[in-house]
Amino acid sequence: MNIENLSKEQRILRVLRKVLANIVKDATPAPGEASPLSDSTIHDIRDLFGLISEREKELAEEAGLNRNEKPYYTDEPPNSRVVQLHRPAKKPKPN
Repeated sequence: MNIENLSKEQRILRVLRKVLANIVKDATPAPGEASPLSDSTIHDIRDLFGLISEREKELAEEAGLNRNEKPYYTDEPPNSRVVQLHRPAKKPKPN
């Protein structure tokens, strides 16, 4: 979906989620180092991601969009295959 087709609220939520994710990436410490964020701030960030996700879901449902679609590579093998089922030939009834 093009960003031009999104409502103003959807664009705000998308940018908010992206900026918040970048802040978390920048503030994530190297392994073994202490986090610069307090436990309550980490909890608040998780809550905010949850609220953004819930509102995006509501907006998608109102617009009739399917949120279960996931990107895929065109050369990626399919996860399912069509199988043809054939009934066995009927045997003639003995008289």
